[in-house]
Amino acid sequence: MKYSFKAWCIGHFFHSACKKEYKRRGIPKKSVMKIALEHKKITIRAKNMSHGKLMSSYLMGIYFIAMNRHSGLSPQENYDILESAMRNNRMFKKGLGTAEQYLDEKNTPARMKWAEESHKVKGENNWVVDVLPRCKDFDLGYDYHECGICKICRDEGCFELAKYLCKLDYVIADMMGVKLVRTQTLAEGGDFCDFRYSLK
Repeated sequence: MKYSFKAWCIGHFFHSACKKEYKRRGIPKKSVMKIALEHKKITIRAKNMSHGKLMSSYLMGIYFIAMNRHSGLSPQENYDILESAMRNNRMFKKGLGTAEQYLDEKNTPARMKWAEESHKVKGENNWVVDVLPRCKDFDLGYDYHECGICKICRDEGCFELAKYLCKLDYVIADMMGVKLVRTQTLAEGGDFCDFRYSLK
């Protein structure tokens, strides 16, 4: 994957957001620098994504792998750092928007188009998704049949890390004020990931 300016910016965002927590936990500066360098190395050798809609999620997965290789902490401890960084970052929260914005039905045509395109670019490290419009049980649904984070974790020989990042979906939903119900994930052996969003 090309280490573009956008890739650098996204990696830098996650690294900067986590730095305060690294310092609080006494992670040596040398290890912190290694995390940033590892993120770059993995990004360069990572398989491409044919569409960039979830590039930030893909690069977050790569950053989490780098954390686990150089922080000296357990996957759960690294997840806790990442969750805390996301919850306490104003820019991240602002970028998420509100529940009403996220669930607005005017977004449905673009989402349906994205889902259709995702089925045409199977392979590499793309997500493949079906979008389920509003019904009596939920306001917005996604069925993910392939996951870029699962793929990069598998490529890097650490598939077991993917399940930790699945938990961030609940954090992000909570930050937007959206209710998320999910019964299975690819990272934990499910046939697909079933996301069902509703207004709280």
